[in-house]
Amino acid sequence: LGERAIGTSVDPNSYGGLLAIMGALAAPQLVAKQPLFGRRWLSIGVLGIVLLALFLTFSRGAMLALVMAIGFIAVLRYRRLLIWMAAGGLLTLVLPITQGYVARFVEGFQGEDLATQMRFGEYQDALTLIERYPVFGVGFAGAPDIDIYLGVSNAYLNIAQKMGMVGLGLFLVAIGVVFLYGFLNRKAVYAQPDLAPAWLGVHAGFVSVLVVGIFDHYFVNLEFQPAQTLLWLLVGLCLATTRMAVQRNSTTFVQIDD
Repeated sequence: LGERAIGTSVDPNSYGGLLAIMGALAAPQLVAKQPLFGRRWLSIGVLGIVLLALFLTFSRGAMLALVMAIGFIAVLRYRRLLIWMAAGGLLTLVLPITQGYVARFVEGFQGEDLATQMRFGEYQDALTLIERYPVFGVGFAGAPDIDIYLGVSNAYLNIAQKMGMVGLGLFLVAIGVVFLYGFLNRKAVYAQPDLAPAWLGVHAGFVSVLVVGIFDHYFVNLEFQPAQTLLWLLVGLCLATTRMAVQRNSTTFVQIDD
């Protein structure tokens, strides 16, 4: 098997998830009026390094998550990022060095490679367990029945296995509240040109986590404590950046009234 980049992680997929978040944080700086690093070419360099490292992980789920995250930023605010995405997609399709990567994506979507087939089997077994214990799940120790097992490469099924549909529902509600809070206050954020790119970046990073969760479980797996910490750190950053914008906007209005 070919070597895959792991950085300081123990797993190339979890490293890919980290890089997807970093790429989402860096992407808005390419088109921001006030880039965080001052000079735009530094932002290009940062994102370029992240993309190279992500490419070397061969993590298809993480790469797709980054694409979705940048698309999220483009749809909400910076349409110019769509040009960067189109250029990157064309390069990926035509460069000889990326053909193996494209082939892996095609195999994954068609369900032809062994990793994807194993995931399909895990999904079916996870649904069987959830069907038997749908309300509160089976906990974190192990499956109570000998013919089923605990563990699946999908964050949402993983939560449903351990905490049932009640736990999964509460998790989804918490996520929805974070995004709803940001969406309802987006105008206050856009009025702060120095804060808007960071706000978009952390929310896009959260989007990448949610997309990764479709294909892997490390953001909600107790054995991957750094990844779990990063998930809830992003939640905190999303709420904090929104609140900062709201407070700034309120202060501005008070000063004008005075």
